[in-house]
Order: sequence, then C-alpha cells, then structure tokens
Amino acid sequence: QVQLVESGGGLVQSGGSLRLSCAASGFRLENHATGWFRHVPGKEREGIICISSKSYESKIYVYENAIEGRFTISRDNVKNTVYLQMNSLRPEDTAAYCLARRVRCSGYEDFYEYWGQGTQVTVSS
Repeated sequence: QVQLVESGGGLVQSGGSLRLSCAASGFRLENHATGWFRHVPGKEREGIICISSKSYESKIYVYENAIEGRFTISRDNVKNTVYLQMNSLRPEDTAAYCLARRVRCSGYEDFYEYWGQGTQVTVSS
C-alpha cells in the first residue's frame, strides 16, 4: 500500500527552524520526484520545492521565491524519507505542509499523486 506520512510540524517563533519529514511506504522515494506543497485555508495550495528522482540526478527545484535560501529539500534513500529543512521561518510560512510524488518535478499540482495528510507549521511573530 502506497503511503506518505509527514511529521515534524509545530509551533515555532519567527526566525526559528523546523525540519519536516515524510516517510514513504509501498514504494521507493528515490524512484520518483517528490514535491513539498503548503496550504493556507482560503488560498490555493502552492508547490514550493521538489527533488527529482535518482534517475534525474536528484536535482532540486525551488518554485517559491520566498523560500529561496531558507528552505531545502533532501532525501535519505536508506530511510526512504524526504526532509524539508526550514530555517529563518517567518509568520507567512504558517501553513499545512504535505508531500506528493510525481514522475517529474513540477510546481503545479497536476499529476502529483499519493498525497500525505500534511503537518501543520505555525510561526509566531
């Protein structure tokens, strides 16, 4: 059974850091592109960063300018887990963060499948 389970969210002060994790079961993350999305109620879900599959050299694509230099994505192929390291957090980063897989990276939701349930990140000012 294919499953993605995120964890690591929480409440953090502005300027702080969090590392989100997403563990996969039922498939190998390294064989798929995986993108982190975030969603704020009342707004569209936005793709922020993606790591391509091993066959596409595990390249990283940043789709949201506001996270450039603060967030990074990584993958542990042994643990079959993808991480989102978030530094210098800002109140506007408050959102539910979730991971989904795709054949190739994209900042748009189209053709992403097997979405995780998400983990809430709240940044206080």
